Amino acid sequence: MTGTPGGPPSSTYRIQFTPGFTFADAEAAVDYLDALGVGALYASPVLEAVPGSTHGYDVVDPTRAREELGGEAGRVALHKALRTAGLGFVLDIVPNHMAVGPDDVNKWWWDVLRHGRASRYADYFDIDWDSGPLLLPFAGEEDSEEEHEHYRLAFWRRGNTELNYRRFFDITTLAAVRVEDPEVFDATHDEVLRWVAAGEVTGLRVDHPDGLADPGGYVRRLRERSGVWLVVEKILGADERLPASWPVDGTTGYDALREVCGLFVDPAGEAAFTALAGELGAPTDFAAVEHESRELVTRSLLRAEVRRIAALVRDADPDEAERAVAEVMVNFPVYRSYLPEGLDAWEAAVTAATSPAAAALDRQVRAEPEGELATRIQQTSGMVVAKGTEDTAFYRYTRFVALNEVGGAPDRFGVPPEEFHGRAAAREAGSPAAMTTLSTHDTKRSEDVRARLAVLAEVPEEFAEAVRRWTAAHPIDEPSLNLLAWQSLVGAWPITPERMRDYLDKAAKESKVRTTWTDHDEAFEAAVAAWPEQVLSGPVAAEVASFVERIVAAGWSNALGQKLVQLTAPGVPDVYQGTELWDLSLVDPDNRRPVDYDVRRRLLARIEDGWLPDVDDSGAAKLLVVQRALRLRRERPELFRGYRPLEASGRAARHVVAFERDGLVAVATRLPVGLADAGGWGDTVLPLPPGEWTDVLTSRPADGRLDAMLSRYPVALLVDARRSRRSDVGES
Repeated sequence: MTGTPGGPPSSTYRIQFTPGFTFADAEAAVDYLDALGVGALYASPVLEAVPGSTHGYDVVDPTRAREELGGEAGRVALHKALRTAGLGFVLDIVPNHMAVGPDDVNKWWWDVLRHGRASRYADYFDIDWDSGPLLLPFAGEEDSEEEHEHYRLAFWRRGNTELNYRRFFDITTLAAVRVEDPEVFDATHDEVLRWVAAGEVTGLRVDHPDGLADPGGYVRRLRERSGVWLVVEKILGADERLPASWPVDGTTGYDALREVCGLFVDPAGEAAFTALAGELGAPTDFAAVEHESRELVTRSLLRAEVRRIAALVRDADPDEAERAVAEVMVNFPVYRSYLPEGLDAWEAAVTAATSPAAAALDRQVRAEPEGELATRIQQTSGMVVAKGTEDTAFYRYTRFVALNEVGGAPDRFGVPPEEFHGRAAAREAGSPAAMTTLSTHDTKRSEDVRARLAVLAEVPEEFAEAVRRWTAAHPIDEPSLNLLAWQSLVGAWPITPERMRDYLDKAAKESKVRTTWTDHDEAFEAAVAAWPEQVLSGPVAAEVASFVERIVAAGWSNALGQKLVQLTAPGVPDVYQGTELWDLSLVDPDNRRPVDYDVRRRLLARIEDGWLPDVDDSGAAKLLVVQRALRLRRERPELFRGYRPLEASGRAARHVVAFERDGLVAVATRLPVGLADAGGWGDTVLPLPPGEWTDVLTSRPADGRLDAMLSRYPVALLVDARRSRRSDVGES
């Protein structure tokens, strides 16, 4: 039911394992996932991690299943339950780094601290031993620094400028691992590959391949050793493609997220949002904000990495070499190049550099494309882009935050249907088994928040006027954060003051405008912390509630539309935990709150009994769409082949997006406010291919008249009944 052995699942359902949601809890939910139509459980990392970790990316021992989740016995029991139900098990793995720190939790790391270069694990971690003892920036005060046999305990602020081991982004407690070494690969992967060989893991998701010395070589080795469905968390630029030499099934789907969500954004709203941002004092030039943000992280958070790379540049002044390295990484048009395949990206970055040392840097990289300089600058460019763009610019450039998503392009105001269809057809032709997604544990806001925010692009003047009034009553003294706050409040409404406070605290520190994680403006932080309670306890709250009430139905329409499109378009769709109902979460940890499976189980049972829920606060209509689409994908995979856009005719033709696959047609409403203003569908018709078409959501026949087809729900999922009968005859 889930696909061929080792092949792609029909779909995945992402589970965030925590000490509060263990293997046993997932085992208890298997019957629900089966009834939902899921093809495979897609698990966050489950190897031994830092005690209490709520995400699992801080692995300390890759040789055993995490005890806090139930250990080996719990893992095996979950596998047996999944196998009995016919479901696969897709595992998220973390090859780039392991957790380290002042506590003795990582035995390999502590052996290095005790024995230095003589440790058998000395080459497991990416340490610059030639620079002296290992610098550990974990001391709380400058006067608490200590010198030892093999390491130096240093003041924590020195980590961003003097660190001599590679890390994950700017997190000094996550030390990079040298999986390019076969011995290290084996030591860190043997246990997971044992599970794969036993048929207990049917797919792998690779975290952060851009940090690896040789991503292509790594995935080739992993493919050879595993032979299962393999996707990589590679964040592509809007016009970028995976290197052709990588033997993977595709990405984890941020590219599809941008395309699907963009379909429901009205480009006509761009000018009004740009004007509002400018009026309030927020930036309106994304390229400038992005460049400034990347420069900031090379000067501060990632200075140690820049200096280590600059020291490798021969025949150049040291200061100019450092400047050249920073400039090249700041100017990368994508996260990283993969030389020699990524030569265009490299040339673009080098050409934009002004330092005279850029020429020496370029010559050395081209002459030694597999040398240490070329390797390290490629590994680090992705860090600069991620920290500079995703984690800084996306919190500074807040013109229209529905676009500020991982893999997103905030300067491209939506995705025209023609672009979407072209990219979907290309995915079907080139990587039909790539994962697609709308929400992940790393997204800045959930799919349903973005769907509601997309409505604002249809009512930009009304929203702008509301923001002017609300800001006059409760301003935040930082324009970008102020604009972000009002959009977030509308998008996530209703929200508690506590959730809003925590979100704004993180946003303010990520933007690094008035305060940061390490250099605090206490007065500003206190004012931001007080803002949610002030707003939500005063008269403005009633205005916000009234505004949301006017757009909520259109947001639901967008949410159902983008979900149906994602679930039926080319690729293997993932459903992030809990998002089969409305989910109005913001960035982590808000999006990792517990999921109430009892509620979902009860609603699903009613749907299976024939209930057709209204589109209302319960979210059951979304559950219906998810269940019907996933069940169809799992039970009739032959329908999900090919891709052909369908174009409607009539006065409201621009308000529908539709496509045909092999015996299936998906139909979704877009720009619902404009549709209502135009008087509805009227005479608009979607010409259907020959067949006897039935909507599997409502069991009603469909003839292409949109006023009838979309009278109950703003989406339809059509199947050719004649093809079904032929299939039944063939099976009998």
